[in-house]
Amino acid sequence: MRKILIASDHAGFKLKEFIKKYLSKKKIKIIDLGPSKFAKVDYPDYAHKLSKKINLNKKLTGVLVCGSGLGMEMTANRYKNVRAALCYNQKLAKLSRLHNNANIITLGSRLTKKSVALKCINTFLNTKFEGGRHTKRIKKI
Repeated sequence: MRKILIASDHAGFKLKEFIKKYLSKKKIKIIDLGPSKFAKVDYPDYAHKLSKKINLNKKLTGVLVCGSGLGMEMTANRYKNVRAALCYNQKLAKLSRLHNNANIITLGSRLTKKSVALKCINTFLNTKFEGGRHTKRIKKI
């Protein structure tokens, strides 16, 4: 069974919970790194928590949700083995995996409709890295 790590801040909490329900129905194991309830929290705390795990295990995939998706993306990308991509449409989700081998998708709950977020997640999880010329470029990051 595939494992997906997920975390959010307070702004992304409702979308995180919505995504968890959706992925659970698809028989995907979710590891929720928090928060466990709606309360004001700082997005870097949760981005670090998830990114540290992915940095240590390159086979893991993550979903981070905050108000814009930007703060989570910036924080996650501070880790050597993390390639986090802010996706607000399916094309970005596909390219982030296909060309950049992204292992974390970040979403902005205040800017992305639930239906679009689910389409992005589906595309992200079902797109394989193309490799080839892109491998050389990723090594330069």
